[in-house]
Amino acid sequence: MLRLPGLIDPHVHLREPGAIHKEDFESGTAAALAGGFTAVLAMPNTDPPLTDALSLARAQAAARSKARCDYGLYLGGAEDNAPQVAGLAPSACGLKLYLDQTYGPLRLVETTAVWAHLRAWPKDRPLAAHAGGRSLAMVLLLAALEGRSVHVCHVSRREEILLIRAAKEKGLPVTCEVTPHHLFLTQADVPLLGSGRAEVRPRLATEQDRQALWENLKVVDCIATDHAPHTLAEKDGPQPPPGFPGLETALALMLTAVAEGRLSQEAMLRLMHSGPRCIFGLPEQEETWLEVDPDVQWEVRGEALQTRCRWSPFEGMRLRGRVRRVTLRGRLAFEDGEVLAPPGFGRDLSPAAREQRGGEGERGPT
Repeated sequence: MLRLPGLIDPHVHLREPGAIHKEDFESGTAAALAGGFTAVLAMPNTDPPLTDALSLARAQAAARSKARCDYGLYLGGAEDNAPQVAGLAPSACGLKLYLDQTYGPLRLVETTAVWAHLRAWPKDRPLAAHAGGRSLAMVLLLAALEGRSVHVCHVSRREEILLIRAAKEKGLPVTCEVTPHHLFLTQADVPLLGSGRAEVRPRLATEQDRQALWENLKVVDCIATDHAPHTLAEKDGPQPPPGFPGLETALALMLTAVAEGRLSQEAMLRLMHSGPRCIFGLPEQEETWLEVDPDVQWEVRGEALQTRCRWSPFEGMRLRGRVRRVTLRGRLAFEDGEVLAPPGFGRDLSPAAREQRGGEGERGPT
């Protein structure tokens, strides 16, 4: 049995409020524990989006009563709310800016609005951007002008990872994430998945793009699932929304890559534990670990997953490595397919929530 630290997913969509028929804090964090994640950071493009104190408070209340693993909530940057969300920074895990195609109303069109957020958001708090192509170049420039860090979400194309590599070589404080589906799927898989089920943002890219991600994995700071569940009825409908569920397959995909010699176990832990913990300033989860059987092989079946949407783009794929047990803060939270942590066991990881708890043995990144 392989013992690993609790994994951290810095990019999930738990669909609450507004779309709990797809997922909610209870089912999404159950899926997280089943996949070996003991902490998840949830995106703000909900309905309504988390763009002010009231919407954030409602989401916090839902998470507090339902989450089974630890969590953080992002705030969303809108065209006119830079000062307001900056004042809420201690209560969030970060700020998310949507500069490219996205699902929801938060896309920023005006450069002045992006710049306003980069100026107002505290420099010691994480700022993440959905950006690609020209919008990626723009946000890197603005971040450099403001002398602040920026985290780039779900990098998927060769030109993007090479641009980020060049920015890092120049000493710019940029970090980035890559999703398992962009590492393992390409445009060639669309006919096999079906056009609706293959809808995702950023879109599945070319084999050349996929290889560039693997070749530049040292440039990548963390793996993020971008867990974005929709029902099969929606995905198979006339206007399929973009997004894949991914919390329960990410670790096994990466362990399969380790078994195939594509990366080391140490690199995997950097990408799925220490990297995201450092970027987002998360505390150490004491008495927290996973027990994983690295040799068992299993077939992905949507009907057996914890996520409410009950499907996977990796349906039928045989993967290596199975989570057997998860211990979270000294409590057995998952064992052999059964989620044992009750709703409400998860803790808010925001600085304000941690201060309210008085630290409770939590240690910041070393």
